[in-house]
Amino acid sequence: MRFGLIIRGQYPQGDDMRVRLKEDLDAAKFAEDLGYDLIGKGSHYSSHPFQYIQQIPYLCQVAMIAPKLRLCPGVVLLPLHSPLHVAEELASLDVMCNGKLIFGAGIGYREVEFKAFGSTQKQSGKRFEECLEAVKRLWSEDFVTMKGSYFELDNANCTVMPVQKPMPPVWIGANANVGIRRAARVADTWFINPHNKIDTIADQMEVYKRALDEAGKPFPDELPMARECFVAPTRAEAIRLARPSLEAKYAAYKAWGQDQVMPSGDAFSADFEDLMNDRFLFGSPAEVTEQILELKRRFNINTLVLGIHWVGMPASLAMEQMQLISEEIFPAVRSAA
Repeated sequence: MRFGLIIRGQYPQGDDMRVRLKEDLDAAKFAEDLGYDLIGKGSHYSSHPFQYIQQIPYLCQVAMIAPKLRLCPGVVLLPLHSPLHVAEELASLDVMCNGKLIFGAGIGYREVEFKAFGSTQKQSGKRFEECLEAVKRLWSEDFVTMKGSYFELDNANCTVMPVQKPMPPVWIGANANVGIRRAARVADTWFINPHNKIDTIADQMEVYKRALDEAGKPFPDELPMARECFVAPTRAEAIRLARPSLEAKYAAYKAWGQDQVMPSGDAFSADFEDLMNDRFLFGSPAEVTEQILELKRRFNINTLVLGIHWVGMPASLAMEQMQLISEEIFPAVRSAA
């Protein structure tokens, strides 16, 4: 079992982002020292009420200060971007981290972002697949000629190629069945999201397996999942400490409309007890270890990307969590698995 961290870097308006960026970079270096496998960084634009350092600049700095870590832009919102830009940016990052890049890709859901980049949610599926196909071709062909619905490559080439051959692994993050089927068809693996409930994921795993069979592809060697996590001496204490930050985070996500694109029954309730039920990894080290092992037994996941630092939480508390998880959870899960 491999463990990673998702650094969301969402901070309140008014915070000094120079200070917050240093804390997020310190967290990445500490993660390397503690034996974590990867750092992921999300991406949103126009992200009020949060401030947000974008994923590629952040991960470029991580590549310099924590060279052992795999890096996952988790996820690049492909419908917003031109494929040549994505291909060159990510290939450059793969060079900077010496071939440890994971190409995390997603479709997005926020109209404010689609409109700002000259698109709509209705166009997003087609644009996603065109962009991904073009990026793959740019990484595997010397010159590419391809006309998409919103771009044209005319004998274009990628200025720098990735270190990994033929290309970095492609993880598609998806909440909905259509995206899960897409992950089976065109990606190396489905990056299981942190928001859907466990019973929903169980149903979706059957969708994924059927789609793999239809595509003539085996079950992936690496199956990653993201989950929110907080460890304390008791489950009640974990909930008490995590609740203020997670409530603020998911209130914003609900206002952004994220749960409107999720399966029926998985909407973000205003009631925190309902929100966390069957979603978050909370409890004592023994309880969280068992929760992780149950995820492995049910879904065969072998890479778990943990969210442990949310808006308003002191960096010192997040660092304590990182160390506690590495010392208590890593060995217990790995010995049992």
